Amino acid sequence: MRCLAADPLNPGVIYAGTQGNGVLRSNDGGKTWRSVGLAGQIVKALAASRTQPGTVYAGTKPALLFLSRDGGASWTELTAFRRIPSRWFWFSPAEKPYSAYVQAIALSPTDPKTIVVGIEFGAVVRSSDGGQTWSGHRRGALRDCHSLTFHVTHGDWIYEGGGTGAGVSVSRNAGATWSQPREGLDRHYGWAVAADPAHPEVWYASVASSPLKAHSEQNAQAAIARSIGGAPWQLLTGGLPQPLNHMPYALLTDPTAPGHVYAGLSNGEVWHSTDHGDSWHKLPFCLKGIHRTLILLP
Repeated sequence: MRCLAADPLNPGVIYAGTQGNGVLRSNDGGKTWRSVGLAGQIVKALAASRTQPGTVYAGTKPALLFLSRDGGASWTELTAFRRIPSRWFWFSPAEKPYSAYVQAIALSPTDPKTIVVGIEFGAVVRSSDGGQTWSGHRRGALRDCHSLTFHVTHGDWIYEGGGTGAGVSVSRNAGATWSQPREGLDRHYGWAVAADPAHPEVWYASVASSPLKAHSEQNAQAAIARSIGGAPWQLLTGGLPQPLNHMPYALLTDPTAPGHVYAGLSNGEVWHSTDHGDSWHKLPFCLKGIHRTLILLP
């Protein structure tokens, strides 16, 4: 398994991307799975639409983009993605072979034609016509994209965590332009991002000082930071271990519960806050290892 996506329009349906076996689908909340296509592909990123039932996007290594309109039963490559300017700059040192790959796909919650895709390592690119044409790298976004997400209801707000620049970036016009707010951050290697469902100006990021620290087994020296309305970032404590020696690779907010935020750590712990990150408690289970994402099912 390389990535997961829950279908927001079809409770219980989950998609999983695999290391060479394409896409799997579960119709029962993850209890059972079946293959639904892209056999042989390394699928690094998935996104299910909030505006178009059955619409799913899959990003692969090497960096290609595929679309399904029928819940994964059939797939079509978006070939215009191959013609993005400056693709020859894309190169990832993260794993052999060293070709770049699609790390994140963000779909607008209000405009089905707006798609933003993050490449590790290379670019953040955007389409405003459903994938028929694509921009080059969006200036101000992070080229080493680790995570990318639209706000759950506000189609203007999109957030990124990455390994270049400030470690975080944000767009308030659906990915057209980006800024990198740094004030208050003492670490600039970003990974996960999430935003409060009721307040798009309240968002969270996990950060470390370097890739070496972030990906170490017990010495990440990481932090979870919060930004409110453009004010300087605050490093959150409130019961969290200080420092976080296990990287928070996953941050998750609940669309039905403003103020709630979850953090999944590389050692499998899940921490929960009900007050926008002011205080935290560890949930009474361990998932052994969380290295990519958490999803929430109804």
